[in-house]
Amino acid sequence: MTEALGSTATPESGRPEDEADELLDSKAKKKRGGKRGKKGPFARMGLFYRQIIAELRKVVWPTRSDLMSYTTVVIVFVAVMIGIVTLVDYGFTNLVKYVFG
Repeated sequence: MTEALGSTATPESGRPEDEADELLDSKAKKKRGGKRGKKGPFARMGLFYRQIIAELRKVVWPTRSDLMSYTTVVIVFVAVMIGIVTLVDYGFTNLVKYVFG
């Protein structure tokens, strides 16, 4: 049998057995969940909302003039798209009437 290059260290590949046993024992002794597992559902919800508020404080909010210009751009874009779709629909309607009418 050939051993794969770069495989994990095992006692056969050079790690002393007592060191490997200590590593396994230390992993087994660690608690699952850590700090997060000790909190109740209301404490976790409180933490969640505190984190939301902290993130919202980092947001760079647009000024009133920026907001007005963005809103104007969106409304104009939507109006143009409505016009394009209306013209295409009118064209297809006339084409269908010509072919099948």
